Amino acid sequence: MFRYCPFVLLWTSCIVVYTGVTSAEEECADFTDLSLSHAIVGTKLDVQLLLYTRANISCARTLHHADPFSTPQLNASRPTTFIIHGYRPTGSPPGWYEKLAHLLLERADHNVIVVDWNRGAATLNYFAAVKNTRKVADNMTAFIQKMEDHGSPLSWFHLIGVSLGAHISGFVGTNLNSSIGRITALDPAGPEFTGKPPDSRLDPSDAQFVDAIHTDMDALGFRKPLGHVDFYPNGGSDQPGCPRTILSGSSYFKCDHQRSVYLFMNSINRTCEQIAYPCNSYTDFLDGKCLNCDKFEGKGCPVLGYDVIKWKDMLVKRGQTMTYFTTNSWSPFCMANYRVDIVTWNLETRWGFLKLALHSKDQKTEASIDHKAAEFKLYTEQSLLAQFDRDLQPVERVSLSFWTGNLLPPRYKLRILRIRLTPLNAAHRPMCRFDLLAEENKEVIFRPIPCGDSNF
Repeated sequence: MFRYCPFVLLWTSCIVVYTGVTSAEEECADFTDLSLSHAIVGTKLDVQLLLYTRANISCARTLHHADPFSTPQLNASRPTTFIIHGYRPTGSPPGWYEKLAHLLLERADHNVIVVDWNRGAATLNYFAAVKNTRKVADNMTAFIQKMEDHGSPLSWFHLIGVSLGAHISGFVGTNLNSSIGRITALDPAGPEFTGKPPDSRLDPSDAQFVDAIHTDMDALGFRKPLGHVDFYPNGGSDQPGCPRTILSGSSYFKCDHQRSVYLFMNSINRTCEQIAYPCNSYTDFLDGKCLNCDKFEGKGCPVLGYDVIKWKDMLVKRGQTMTYFTTNSWSPFCMANYRVDIVTWNLETRWGFLKLALHSKDQKTEASIDHKAAEFKLYTEQSLLAQFDRDLQPVERVSLSFWTGNLLPPRYKLRILRIRLTPLNAAHRPMCRFDLLAEENKEVIFRPIPCGDSNF
């Protein structure tokens, strides 16, 4: 017996695993570790399947394609999750695959199989790696069919594909007549797949449920929706905390692309729940036009990642649903979102930007609403979205700043008849305040009061 306390993220418990006596002949299997020299020369495709279960959570076992169940830890009566990596131009193993396997086993008792096709993905010739995706899919298909023959229903399989791995998952789903239970696509690859018909890439018909996270759609990722639900954190392109210049080295190329993996891993751990808002565009989301989650039959808007399966039926029924949200730059990435409803009483219309800050004891968190100028009209309610990097409770004071962006006088004033801050990510009571005067470029601080039971 050993006690397993995963070392990633934040954990509240350990898994106690009963392993029995391990034979000296049973060696831990390692992911194929290659180098840049291998990538330069090119590698011949070879697929290795590495099994993790709660009985061997720290020591992968090699699965044999011809006889999967010769590895005793594999159990056909458990659900099975595959992890499929993408292009590996330097030949090194993915730094996240083992952490992801551990997280999955923390959540559920199932077979976790890492698909190691590094010999085939490790090449400077991206097009060669793309060509190999079909072969990897055929290999996986034959293996899954053997598991099905031993009693594993296809609906019990969950394929998690990263980049090229997302499209491999789609090909497997097509091979198995769309009977796979779920495919999760983590920033599905764009180059060589953009503009291709559905049978040449991942699409919603490849599984009973397909969810995708897009984090680098302006470079290595796929821009358009590919699943029943598609998540676009921060609009789907530039991710907070990722370098913006090539001077940062390799992280400049992979940080946005890999953020999808870390967002998904955080969703498994459930350190915080990231609500995603169905919307026509990221701009509409930032404008506060898509914050009503009542249309989801009492379940609320879907959450990012692992637990979105709870919304499966309604999302499949809705068809392709694009969702948006924002994150901060550090794990677990969740922000505290507030809807800000303002009624002003300036006789003339004012256009401008707002900055809000929440204060709790000696802590402070700020949100700037400045993606575009907001319009404030006499006695007309304006709804805005304020996004704070963390949730501070209890909120003792709120500060507000107004500015127009004009470099020259006059300085304007914003006369606020009513302001209401409604938290969207937590069950805290809305906060209100009445009769404020915000002078341009000057901070006004007030103590919020609980809102009444009226509409405002």
